[in-house]
Amino acid sequence: MDRVVDEVREAANDFLRPRFRALTTSDMWEKSPGEVVTVADQECERALSARLCATVPGSVVVGEEAAARDPSLLRHLSGERPVWLLDPLDGTGAFAAGSPDHGVMVALVRNSETVLAVIHQPEHSRTYVAESGAGAFETETGERLAVPRSSSSLEGAVKKRFLPVDVRAVIEQNEHRFATLEPQATAASIEYPALARGDGDFMLYWRTLPWDHAPGALLLREAGGVVARLDGSAYDPTDRREGLLAAGSPEAWREAKSALGLA
Repeated sequence: MDRVVDEVREAANDFLRPRFRALTTSDMWEKSPGEVVTVADQECERALSARLCATVPGSVVVGEEAAARDPSLLRHLSGERPVWLLDPLDGTGAFAAGSPDHGVMVALVRNSETVLAVIHQPEHSRTYVAESGAGAFETETGERLAVPRSSSSLEGAVKKRFLPVDVRAVIEQNEHRFATLEPQATAASIEYPALARGDGDFMLYWRTLPWDHAPGALLLREAGGVVARLDGSAYDPTDRREGLLAAGSPEAWREAKSALGLA
């Protein structure tokens, strides 16, 4: 774990921080409609991929940018080799806009199970780690994360961008049930650690790309939270179905699903 944390921090310092708020127009472009990528994403992914493979001999990396070019790379998640899921710059849009709310996310998957996770927020100087069965921690303070009991009124956020029209309509009809239901969210690298600290009760995602959720799902689970499909099945990075509800406790998960009208 220490070596992975060091490699992630070094890559962020080498490739992300020097370009933060210093991008030129030629440093960023759309890889698909509405999806921004920058030279920082690509440089960080190339360097960190090599370092992660060296950390676990025989492993393979499935990075966001490489998989965007070759989706068949996702087949490795069902194979026998250990797989590193890598999001070299989660929250690229925020990064390009000059917001500090972005991060680097890494997860190690063995036999379809996420066993290690690192989430690094370079501009907030925070790193979160988790190992399956060993807990979740913020490395700078050494604090073990444990989601505190939530208040009687639910507070959460819904990423509406990818919601189907019918699901979005149901949720909007039920917004009055919540003390707070944020219409916009930030990035998974910010949201999952926030839930693990007890900042909010739930997040609803629709798109479930594995590098976006495997690290945070393990972190939140090890802190006492729940990340599950809408049918209640536990998060599995090999499952490509849409719809994922993350919450600070089993009770909050059930209450949020019901209040959103998704029961």
